Amino acid sequence: MVTSQLPLWSDKDAAQGWVVRESNRARRLTVRVFHTGRVEVVVPSRTSAVTVERFVERHRTWIERKREEARARAVPVAPFPPLQIDLAACGELWRVHRTGVGKRLRLKPLADGLLVLEGDTSDTRAVRQVFRRWLTERATDFLGPTLHALARDFDFDFERVLVRRQRSRWGSCSTRGTISLNCCLMFQRPPVVRYLMIHELSHTKQMNHSRRFWQIVGRHCPDYRRLDRELLDGWRRVPSWVFAEDNPA
Repeated sequence: MVTSQLPLWSDKDAAQGWVVRESNRARRLTVRVFHTGRVEVVVPSRTSAVTVERFVERHRTWIERKREEARARAVPVAPFPPLQIDLAACGELWRVHRTGVGKRLRLKPLADGLLVLEGDTSDTRAVRQVFRRWLTERATDFLGPTLHALARDFDFDFERVLVRRQRSRWGSCSTRGTISLNCCLMFQRPPVVRYLMIHELSHTKQMNHSRRFWQIVGRHCPDYRRLDRELLDGWRRVPSWVFAEDNPA
């Protein structure tokens, strides 16, 4: 999927961060409103700008309603850099100490849950990237071994695990056995993380959401319905800096 060169339907929409993306795999026009309020319209290749504009106007009421719902659930913007980072998944609370020492911008973890932020912090975009990189690395170190342990305990088999910062999915499983996990799982409670992993591992046996699939999930996680509802609301536990726009509208 690539960013389209099609013009947006209005300057106002463009200023609000609405984007059009062309996809070789798309067979019809779709629109998604992310939990951040960001709007993405996915269109088949070579779709005309007029067709996109008409599609958006037909669905504008729905889009605006979803954007309002996203704003209502949005995480309050907190001071940045953060004073502390609570990784509920692994029970870690990191205190952030900014020193301004040195030229290289980096986060250095020390003993007793202390994260030292060194270097010039005047470039907020660069500082966000440092925090996001640290979060992804910490998530990889924790989520990967946890997934392997669950697979071993419950006799699941998968090819590899990837940890990424995704805007809309907590996890996924490909037909080739690659399980992708969202680094934002680090802000969720351990039972919720465990459920999500069992959910994705179950897809290695059933690549659908059939009755058979949910039977597999329920066998290993009887409380999956409640945990699934909690996970749907899990974006509210993700700090604002994880997805903050570098140039907000």
